[in-house]
Amino acid sequence: MMSAAKRKPAPMKTKPKEEVNKKAIIWTVSLAAVLIVIIALLLILS
Repeated sequence: MMSAAKRKPAPMKTKPKEEVNKKAIIWTVSLAAVLIVIIALLLILS
C-alpha cells in the first residue's frame, strides 16, 4: 500500500519538471533572440 502510493506521485513529479525545463529553455531562447534583434537594430541605426 505504501509503496504503491509512493510510486504514483513519482511520475507526476517528473512530468512537471520536464515542462518547467522546456519553459525555461523557451524563455532563455526568446530572451536571447530579443537581445540579438535589439543589438542588430542598434548597429544598423548607428
